[in-house]
Amino acid sequence: MGGNGLAVRMERPARGAGPVRVLALHGLAASATTWTAFGEHAPDEVELWTAEMPWGVGGPTSWSHRGDPSEWIGRALCAVPGGADVLVAHSFSAVLAVEHLARAPHTGRPRALVAVSPFHRRDPADFHWDDAGHYLGIFQEVFEEALGIASARRLSPQTRRDMALLVRDRVGPYGWTRFWESYLRSPFVDLGGLDLPVLVVAGEQDRFAPPSEAGLLAAALPQGRLELLRDCGHFPMTERPGPFADAVRRLIAGSAAQPSAAPTRVS
Repeated sequence: MGGNGLAVRMERPARGAGPVRVLALHGLAASATTWTAFGEHAPDEVELWTAEMPWGVGGPTSWSHRGDPSEWIGRALCAVPGGADVLVAHSFSAVLAVEHLARAPHTGRPRALVAVSPFHRRDPADFHWDDAGHYLGIFQEVFEEALGIASARRLSPQTRRDMALLVRDRVGPYGWTRFWESYLRSPFVDLGGLDLPVLVVAGEQDRFAPPSEAGLLAAALPQGRLELLRDCGHFPMTERPGPFADAVRRLIAGSAAQPSAAPTRVS
């Protein structure tokens, strides 16, 4: 089911009063299975929808060749029948979601956003030449970590690395460039235009999207709140699905409606 050339599907109906339609978007070279554990722990009122974004592991390699990828965030939102009440976006999709919603008209926007492990900097001067080399060098390590977390069987380090390199090569230099461009644009996003409750979730051990940047993003948002998960890396919804689902529940209940620069640390 869907529209605008993008298919979405309901992963789990609501089990209680509501429903609250939650649309969850995976990151670069991932898939809707990213949200399986969250679906198992989500509040009863959540009707969980997912979309296979073009930059997913099974998507076309041509997605990165032209256009603004943040436009796909709007297409995914429009594809949910009746509209999404809450948008949950991870990593690359989180960066694009912040950018898209900050400039989108209020009509058709979700009531709240959960930005999971976002990449964000506040000042263009914070970027340096070495940063590009750093992220280019560790690009495949993100995929290695994802494979280690998601795999149903234990993979040897060499097998995991070989598989991650295949994923990296499928994403290709154009896909990496789209990621890097979105990161470079983050200081210029008008966060004042994102006047809806935003929960920013980060793992304290995230080696890829620094938790400090998640804090800067939350503090700069009109209604931003930060939750840091202990013993957690780049994939909070998979590594700590219970605490992650609890954070989403609190957002739905309205506890994130007021801005807060102070992080909540979840044990």
